[in-house]
Order: sequence, then structure tokens, then C-alpha cells
Amino acid sequence: MREGSCRFGLWHVHVHWSRSLVRLVRFSLHPLEGAVPLPIQRYCAGFPGDLRELQSIALSPGYPYSEVYRRVWEIPYGHTKTYGDIARDLGISPRQVGLAMKRNPTPLVIPCHRVVSRTGPGGFTPDPAIKEALLSMERRNTRCLSG
Repeated sequence: MREGSCRFGLWHVHVHWSRSLVRLVRFSLHPLEGAVPLPIQRYCAGFPGDLRELQSIALSPGYPYSEVYRRVWEIPYGHTKTYGDIARDLGISPRQVGLAMKRNPTPLVIPCHRVVSRTGPGGFTPDPAIKEALLSMERRNTRCLSG
């Protein structure tokens, strides 16, 4: 398994991975020596595009909440869905979707930042400002691509 980090604003995105399978993504104020997959480097540098060429351990059959993670993985770059939207699609409660997002082992690859509350962005660990920055970057890039 390989590990490393790249920058996203003031944060370092730590990634534990092998080939195209990402096992863990975390945000930290401190760097981690080593490389990260090129798609994650490009994404964090602000280049438009999704990370669907990477696989997440959370998509594995039998992984807790894998059904929720598969649904979130399908949300396109620059778009959002509410916790309620995902819950209705799967026949579960919005709280279960929120719990799955909180336990997401691979944010960015499973783009939990694209799941929002109907009244605002909702939470994000370790800092909701990261979620807002990710959504802002994607909206800006989507406008540039379409305009």
C-alpha cells in the first residue's frame, strides 16, 4: 500500500492507496510524505473532472453502507443531491445517509461533499469549510466549462 498527501487550500489530503483502489482519504493540517494518485492531485489543484476512474474500498460488496456510497459515487462533478434525495432513492432515512457520509473512508473518491442538507451545505469532517470550498471550486469550474 502507498500513502502520501497533496494540498487543497490550507489542508493536506492524505491518501492511502494501491493501484487504482483508494482505501483511505483524510484531511489534515500536516503533510504526509509520498505521492497520491494523479487524478486526486489534479482534482485538488482545481482541474475539473471527477474521480470515477478510481475505486474506493467503500464500493466493495458487503462494505457497510456500500449501497449509499455507490449512489453518492454517481453524483456528477458540479452537482449536488440532498440527504433526503439519496434516502428516498434507497428507501432509508436521511439520518442513515448522514451517518454513512460521516463514516465515508474515502471522501473525494466517494464525493460526500456533494450531499447537502435541504437548508444548507450540511456537515463535513474535519471542517465544514472544506465542503464549502470543494463545492465552490466545482461550481466555478462547471460554469467555466459551460460558459
